[in-house]
Amino acid sequence: MTQTVDHIVVLMLENRSFDHMLGYLYHDAGNRSPLGHAFEGLAGTESNPDSSGRAVPVFPITAQTPNAYFMPGADPGEGYKATNSQLFGSNTPPASEPSVSNTGFVTDFAYTLSWEPKERPKEVVPGTQASEIMGCFSPDMLPVLSGLAKGYAVCDLWFGSVPTETLPNRAFALAGTSQGHMDDNTKSYTVPSIFGALTKAGVSWRVHGYVNPPLTRQDFPDTLSAPDANFGLFSDFQSSAAAGTLPAFTFLEPGWSGTGQNDQHPVSDVSAGERLIYAVYQAMRTSPLWQKSLLVITYDEHGGCYDHVAPPWTATPPDSTAGEFGFDFKRFGPRVPTVLISPLIAAGTVFRVPANGTPLDHTAILKAIETRWTVPALTARDAAAPDLWPVITLSTPRTDDPLAGVTPPSAPVSPLPRTIPTHLQQVHAEMVAALPVRDAEGATHHAVPHLVTSDDYDSYIRDRVERWKRSRNS
Repeated sequence: MTQTVDHIVVLMLENRSFDHMLGYLYHDAGNRSPLGHAFEGLAGTESNPDSSGRAVPVFPITAQTPNAYFMPGADPGEGYKATNSQLFGSNTPPASEPSVSNTGFVTDFAYTLSWEPKERPKEVVPGTQASEIMGCFSPDMLPVLSGLAKGYAVCDLWFGSVPTETLPNRAFALAGTSQGHMDDNTKSYTVPSIFGALTKAGVSWRVHGYVNPPLTRQDFPDTLSAPDANFGLFSDFQSSAAAGTLPAFTFLEPGWSGTGQNDQHPVSDVSAGERLIYAVYQAMRTSPLWQKSLLVITYDEHGGCYDHVAPPWTATPPDSTAGEFGFDFKRFGPRVPTVLISPLIAAGTVFRVPANGTPLDHTAILKAIETRWTVPALTARDAAAPDLWPVITLSTPRTDDPLAGVTPPSAPVSPLPRTIPTHLQQVHAEMVAALPVRDAEGATHHAVPHLVTSDDYDSYIRDRVERWKRSRNS
């Protein structure tokens, strides 16, 4: 079925676990899909101990939950040490796979809440409790993501590529490695990416930011050197979809901006991400290319949100690079939500690899691209990754719309100010500051100026990128 798809579009959102977003998807059906597929969702009896050993149960986030779309109310820990704490109850992982895992989410969030309200008071919803990390959205609260998950295919055993934060996981999704890096201190990489590999193979691609130039452009040498025509904004993606001029591979970034943030990174408005997913889906479904397209909605990492499934210890190290913190790259990160969307996928599909097969992680996207367009693997990790193409089971494209009649939700007024710059805005500013733009004296050395608000960061990023584009094209 591989040759029936000519266009792959990937939207990678931010920092939510599988249970947190989709754990209750088939709860009312006994965790079985309409096709009879088993679904590794929540039973509703899961719990984590607090510091006194009391069991804190999982619970559904509903319309009655205060500040529902801003749960869990603060930004949980998401780095390597915090992830170890959430999985194993200690910053230091055990020497081998333990029999019990995923028991430290409440105590780790309690630790976060011991300092975050003092140091970042404008980024914590007042009254947030450690128990709120056990909250997981009911399907009616996420009608777009849940509707697509039921209407096409949900991957219930898709894991983050590494048990840590954003940038290493995004590097794995696009290059099959983070070059040994295990935190966001390293913001760009020196390896080839899938974009450069596609260019060598003569296959078209494009990367779109939301309202700002895409951060991904600064990630790799082959994206930094690529023509301006390979990059655009979300409105450009919508226009290309409508005109039937999408490239073979499209990578979409959400909005990182505080005032226009729709990436769903805690503690931003989850409903804004619902509206973004809906806009992406509508752009694809109304495109003349829809019948030969695959849309992938995924999240880069779990963001410290609760999940009950232990990540496997069977990952293939991508290369021989020694990892930071002594990490050997043989462990996956916690599960993240991933939905595969195409009119060639049967409704109610739960897509997973066969028992004892290599688990799905972000490099399965690379494998799907490489298989479809005969592109060599980038690293040992994507060479070992399973393929996505078995999800395509229909020979005749469907004409129904699982989101017919669905209205994307909108949250009430935010309990937090949205003028605060986000972490990825700050990362983006540092990256564009390094672009070789000559100043009035002819020098290229440059540091990020004093910026205060989210809008300040947006203006700086746009201006700096435009200056760089003019200088490189002059």
